[in-house]
Formats: sequence, C-alpha cells, structure tokens
Amino acid sequence: MEKLELKNVKLSWLNGGVTHLDGGAMFGVVPKPLWSRKYGVNENNQIELRTDPILIQAEGKNFLVESGMGNGKLNEKQKRNFGVLEESSIESDLKELDLKPEDIDYVLMTHMHFDHACGLTKDVNGELVSVFPNAKIVTSQIEWDEMRNPNIRSKSTYWKENWQGIEQQVEAFEKEWSLGPIKMVHTGGHSDGHSIMIIEDDGKTIVHMADIMPTHAHQNPLWVMAYDDFPMDSISEKQKWLEYGISKDAWFTFYHDAVYRAVKFDNDGRIKETIDRKK
Repeated sequence: MEKLELKNVKLSWLNGGVTHLDGGAMFGVVPKPLWSRKYGVNENNQIELRTDPILIQAEGKNFLVESGMGNGKLNEKQKRNFGVLEESSIESDLKELDLKPEDIDYVLMTHMHFDHACGLTKDVNGELVSVFPNAKIVTSQIEWDEMRNPNIRSKSTYWKENWQGIEQQVEAFEKEWSLGPIKMVHTGGHSDGHSIMIIEDDGKTIVHMADIMPTHAHQNPLWVMAYDDFPMDSISEKQKWLEYGISKDAWFTFYHDAVYRAVKFDNDGRIKETIDRKK
C-alpha cells in the first residue's frame, strides 16, 4: 500500500480493481507510435488502468477519493469488454488500516463514470445499498444531475445501479467545495461536471486532476481522451492546473495510472520525482 504524507495529511492508495481500455480511445488523436513510447500497451491495443481510490486522512476525518470498481457489479460481457481482471479489495485494505467502510466520512467523486462509481453501492438481498453508509458523497451539481439523467452519449457510463441507494448521502456543489486542506474545483472537460482536487498543507501542495490527466503519459495538454465530452475544456484546464502545480512544486496524484501513484514535474515538464506503484 503506497503512501504520501504531508505534515497534517496522509494519503494511502487502496486496491479498487483494474481495467484495460483501448489505447487509441485513451489517447484520442495522438498517434500510437507517440503515446506507446510513454505507456505500455498489450497485443489487443489495450492499456492497463488502475481504479484505485485514495484514502485521505486529515482533520480527524477519513476521505475517500473515488470508489473503485466494486464487486459483483459487472457481468461477464462487461468484464471482457472493459478488461476487468481484478475487482475491488477496498474493505480488506481498510482493515489493514484498522478502518471499516462505516468509518469513511466523505467520498469525494471527481465524476461518476462507472469506473469511478461502481464501488459506491452493493446488492444486498436484491436491494442496492450504500457501501459507505455514514459518508457524505461529494460531487458537482452538474455531475449529479447528469448521473441521474444521462444523455444519449453518457448513458453508457452513468448507471442507475451506481446512484440508486445513495441519494440521501449526496452533497452537490456548484463551483467549489472545501473542507480543511482539501478543495474540489469544477473544471468540466472529461465530463460536463468533472472536478479536480487540490490539497494545501503547511506550504506543500497536491494536485489531483482525475481524468483530465488520468496518467503521467497524459501530461501534454493536447493529449486528451476520445472519451472526453469537452476536449477543449480538458486542454485549457489541464494547462492551467499543470502550471499551478509546477509553480508550487506539487505532487500530481493518480487514480488510473498503472505505473506511478504520484509524480513531480520540473519547470520543463520532465518527471523529477515519483512514487511508484508496487506491482
């Protein structure tokens, strides 16, 4: 279990499962000879993408960033299509930290696509119930609205199984939400309601850009996913927050990256420090 600690904030990466998605879709119009130099690809043109929530402990509270793939939410066809070779083991990881799902105070959802939201609910005797029953689930109002009323494009990723059973726990915000050292900022881009997260603690900074920079290989502002609903917004927001983070010597953290948990970039955009994911 990899960790990143500031003075008053501790981050721990939990095992939320893994997907393997088409590399071309993940890098959009970028030619494969370019992106494949920076990120591994298999014989099916798929790249490995973790879905690993980050546990943040700060202010005496337990925050979870995203919820992982969950367990038993996907049928065999979906597992095959999304390359899901491993489901979540968040509960056992929490146990290692002397925690239970009931101990999570906040679940911070940068957006609610299935690969981020499947772990929010589970089936108990034919009824969908919350995995984190005592948590407030935080996401942008735009995201929450589209989650429940998806359009013709987004209905393939916003599933009712991932929001039915948690409605009373959701705390939706407009532009920003903050508590202690943690701030969520609505950016749009990947989805209309997509948000990022900033942590500021004792002069140190962490920037979590979620799916506008899903892996270290997406650092180039122009390298955006074909999955992005508003790619020009992804480009401008990524550029803005990269500049902000680099100016602060920030750690950039990841939910999806199969290589690094976090990286620092120098002023020329080169990786200068990493926290590697243990295989």
